[in-house]
Amino acid sequence: MIARALPVVSAILAAALPASAHTGRSETTGLVAGLLHPLTGLDHLAAMVAVGLWAGLAGGARLWIWPAAFVGAMLVGAVAGWQAVAVGGVELASAASVAALGVLVASGWRAPLALGLGAIATFGLAHGYAHGAEAPADGTGLSYAAGFVAATAALHTAGLAVVIALRRPLLVRAIGVAVMAFGLVLVGVAGGLA
Repeated sequence: MIARALPVVSAILAAALPASAHTGRSETTGLVAGLLHPLTGLDHLAAMVAVGLWAGLAGGARLWIWPAAFVGAMLVGAVAGWQAVAVGGVELASAASVAALGVLVASGWRAPLALGLGAIATFGLAHGYAHGAEAPADGTGLSYAAGFVAATAALHTAGLAVVIALRRPLLVRAIGVAVMAFGLVLVGVAGGLA
């Protein structure tokens, strides 16, 4: 069963360009840059798809509340980053969120709605800060934000679609193991940079 999940994981990871999602390393002007931002950083891509995977496994109202909470918190984090609010450890927090989401997907834990919402919102804040810290100070920042919000929602939807397409929770959980492993590598890299 894990062998059937590997092509899905490979496709998700191959769709991203080398990690360039953080401050000073990518174009940040306008809608297209905002759309591309979550797709060109493996940490963002993996976390956002994993939100959809976990919501899809958990089901019920979590299908839309958890992804919406991520997007809402991401916007709050983006405003903080845009305003240059001093926050340390954002790279490490983003990396840790990938590992944590991988664990949550791998476990198949159907967390209580509010508890999952809190975890996902925390992850969204970290990723949003990274987005906002790169946003231009001029008026194009709003179109940039619209782009990364749309791309994030699409990645959450992609995660939900994987759950529906695979129809086997065990396969989705195997993807969670891969996401967790990738997150642990990211934590090691981010920890080395700190």
